[in-house]
Amino acid sequence: MAEIKSHEFETFLEKSARHYQIFVVYGPDRGSVSERAGLIAAKTGVDLTDPFSLIKLDIADLQKDQGRLLDEAGAIGLFGGDKLIWIRGAANEKYLVEALQLLSQKPLEQTFLIVEAGDLKKGSLLRKASEAARSIVTIPCYADDVRALNGLIDAELATAGLRITPAARQALVELIGGDRIASRNELKKLALYCLKLDLIEEHHVTEIIGDASAVSVDDAVDAILSGNSGNFLHAMQKITASKTSIFLVIQACLKQFQLMDAMRAEMEEKRVPAGQVMQTIGRHLHFKRKPVIEQALRAWSADALFRETNRLQAAILQTRRRSSMEDTIALQTLLSTTLQSARR
Repeated sequence: MAEIKSHEFETFLEKSARHYQIFVVYGPDRGSVSERAGLIAAKTGVDLTDPFSLIKLDIADLQKDQGRLLDEAGAIGLFGGDKLIWIRGAANEKYLVEALQLLSQKPLEQTFLIVEAGDLKKGSLLRKASEAARSIVTIPCYADDVRALNGLIDAELATAGLRITPAARQALVELIGGDRIASRNELKKLALYCLKLDLIEEHHVTEIIGDASAVSVDDAVDAILSGNSGNFLHAMQKITASKTSIFLVIQACLKQFQLMDAMRAEMEEKRVPAGQVMQTIGRHLHFKRKPVIEQALRAWSADALFRETNRLQAAILQTRRRSSMEDTIALQTLLSTTLQSARR
């Protein structure tokens, strides 16, 4: 087992990453997951601009063809050389776990594999399998603590040649930290705003920085499940302002509907109420979200959940085929889901 703690990541990236070929990057901080996966990808030496060398897949792609990961890993590149398979949106899919277990048993030939996953609880299938395999590196990504935030501030402001007062730093730390990419984008915005200054004061921070710690994909998903279009649009405005990808919202929404589909099946098979299922399958959910999801479970039938899950999967596929329309497709799909929730 090779688990890399947050404070060990930079050292691992510089000194040890090249000795591994399979990486599972997971955690509630989606920005940090994405950023660290990107840094690892750059370290592989694979040409990330070459479509024959870089194979990007969403978990929905594997769901439709569950043997594809093994096929891609075993295929020889058209022009030779190393290749990278990069999977986004993983959770605890059994077919993915089984494929990883097989791939971890023997060295991959000229192939690197990066799996981006959400918040995996201890004992979850994907995390348990990855931690048990010596050839797989697991990298948990949690929200930055004060020390990490100060390091991020120092790095971004040093790049811009700016200094900051203690009061301004304190105000900044209180306003960022919910998501690594959102925090970094807020710091870049601050640096641009203070470009011609020598010193950043507290009022500069309060004038330009939004509350990045309040940017939460879960807020948007909860608004969708509640059918509250006002809260949904407000959450999406925050997410857009922070330059967080809207794709993360539709991806998280799909995962939530897949979880609810499993919960609903459990309710009908064992004839138990929503509250009891929340204590078993839904026990890992944050306590603040449980009432919203429990209410949604009562409102959505099994057939409706199945249809909506398929519709979300189809929308994600469309965002991949028409990347220039990704935000528009995702936003329209999510708003439609919100309105359906409201009607229920």
